Amino acid sequence: MDNSAPVRGSDGAALPEDKAPGQGIDGSELAGPDLARAALQSAREQSAAKRKAMGKPGKPGKLRTRRRRGWTGAGPDDRDPQPLGRLAARIASEHGWTEHLSGGQVFAKWDSLVGGEIAEHTKPLQLKDCELTVQAQSTAWATQLRLLQRQILKRISDGVGPGVVKRIKVQGPAAPSWRHGPRHISGRGPRDTYG
Repeated sequence: MDNSAPVRGSDGAALPEDKAPGQGIDGSELAGPDLARAALQSAREQSAAKRKAMGKPGKPGKLRTRRRRGWTGAGPDDRDPQPLGRLAARIASEHGWTEHLSGGQVFAKWDSLVGGEIAEHTKPLQLKDCELTVQAQSTAWATQLRLLQRQILKRISDGVGPGVVKRIKVQGPAAPSWRHGPRHISGRGPRDTYG
């Protein structure tokens, strides 16, 4: 369609450009198709005036339009789908949970960190302030762990990360306790009746 074509009435006569869109040549009200044509012509003229006012980019009078956010492109972006492990690691580092998680890895990977034979006779109990408490199955294994402490610390450091475990506290086998409840009386307890 040609934007400069004159608007014509239903009788084929051209409507004057200086008339309002709802009025015909004689000033009478337009109806039906004549009214639609007049409204279309008015919209085209307004659009042409806006395009003319925009001018070339960088000149005053340019209309600013809101630009939609485009695609992220070929490179990686934070809005791209991420592996679950990477997201979990980022959340842990943001909240300061990294130390606790690496401490949990000591317990989860105990067999692979210290070896099968040592893991069979020992059990990690607690990790607090970089000190790992390990319980041995017998007093002989407790002595053996104390002798191998440097090698075990090196293996843990290589497997989990440096600084997670700095000291190892070795406990012997747990003996049964006669202490029950928060209150007790010091002394030998029921063992003094055994003869």
